[in-house]
Amino acid sequence: MGIMDLFRRGVPKSGESETRAVAMGYTADLVAARAEWLSGRSCTAELTATVQSCVSLWESGFTLADVTGTDLLDRRSLAMLARSLALRGEAVFLIRDRLLPVTDWDMKTRDGEPTAYRVSVSEVGGGRSQTVLAAEVLHVRIGSSPVTPWAGTSPLHRASLSAELLQQVEGALRDVWRDAPIGSQIIPLPDSSSEDMAALRRSFRGARGQSLVVEGVAQATAAGMNPQLEKKVEGLTPDLQRAMPAETLEAARGAILMAYGVLPALVNPATTGPLVREAQRHLAQLVLQPIALLVADEATAKLGQTVKLDVVRPMQAFDHGGKARAFGAMLQAYATAKEAGLDGASLQDAMTFIDWQE
Repeated sequence: MGIMDLFRRGVPKSGESETRAVAMGYTADLVAARAEWLSGRSCTAELTATVQSCVSLWESGFTLADVTGTDLLDRRSLAMLARSLALRGEAVFLIRDRLLPVTDWDMKTRDGEPTAYRVSVSEVGGGRSQTVLAAEVLHVRIGSSPVTPWAGTSPLHRASLSAELLQQVEGALRDVWRDAPIGSQIIPLPDSSSEDMAALRRSFRGARGQSLVVEGVAQATAAGMNPQLEKKVEGLTPDLQRAMPAETLEAARGAILMAYGVLPALVNPATTGPLVREAQRHLAQLVLQPIALLVADEATAKLGQTVKLDVVRPMQAFDHGGKARAFGAMLQAYATAKEAGLDGASLQDAMTFIDWQE
């Protein structure tokens, strides 16, 4: 035994197993966490037209937004921000001469607030990573919980059960329309030779929606049916009406639409113009504008100047007739107050009482 043998790994004896300290399942846990951030457990609900329609509405609403106070929040960046918020619940951009979208990130926090980031920016030849301070990163989050205030959650994550139901229903309907013999029929024919019947069956094979199975009189009699009493064409199309797929699919779609703040009546074929306008106002005023305020607050804190975002005015999400009538009533009130000799303080008190602003 030489002196170098002291540094060599010992050979385990027969029947003994070598034990190593490794981080088992770390990669799998990381991939599962990313998948859960996207769409709950299934990771395929975002492939449905319902979810993509909601994401497109968010994306279009933010693209139309009026931005004041900065030139960094251009239309392209706002569109990517809206899509990331809709699917991941958070959006991260690296602040340089323009906003660079970040695909993956890790952070260090203190008192629940991020202090430093390790971000990855995508490139054609492969991404690059760098470590930056929190002041160099624009990080917008929605649906944050007190447990993880530094992370956001998407509507699909918060409604993962409804998202999974929508995926299962649409997946089941897809499988039925792909694999089921829809439109195929069983036609009773007189008996013939086995060769002729086999040739006839082969001629129908692959003709979906036509006659795929030919039943002879002998086969019908052997099955306990009297061919002389009842001769009718029997179909092989599955009876889906009892499973109520239309009602289930409509309910799942409505739940996902409401999770994104879109009124289900917007996609109803019988929807009229006034209802469409009300759905647009609901989406702009109660869903997109609060998120726009979060974006404006984050941009104001990171860019060092006051930033404002408005999605209500560009989407015309207000009652034009009502505002015109209110404007006329306000002018008439001014004229009446002037004739009555009211001073400015009294008029301002009256306007404050009815929530009118100059």
